[in-house]
Amino acid sequence: MNILIKNSSDQPIYDQISSQMKNLILTGVLKEGEALPSIRNLAKELRISVITSQRAYEELEKDGFIVTVPGKGSFVATVNSMFYREEQMKKIDEHLTSAITIARLTGITEEELTETLALLYKE
Repeated sequence: MNILIKNSSDQPIYDQISSQMKNLILTGVLKEGEALPSIRNLAKELRISVITSQRAYEELEKDGFIVTVPGKGSFVATVNSMFYREEQMKKIDEHLTSAITIARLTGITEEELTETLALLYKE
């Protein structure tokens, strides 16, 4: 499993790990039922604290990407990719609604906002 940690990122390390693991699961790199490294082994591999790797696994489990079996470890769960996509669309809607509110309050036109979104999306 290839996970890259960017210490210079504003994104917390546990979130970087869980985001990358979600991507690996959704793209089929990690298969349903596949065993994941133990929390301790992941921490050792990535040179992070056990608490950080535990938090990443907790987030993955909360979001339904992995299941943990006491005494056996953590495994890739059956993932409903459409459900995940819908959840992400809800988050995008919330952020865009916030951006639109700010744009309206500051007199930014729809065209300017659309142009900014297009530029940011291309980055």
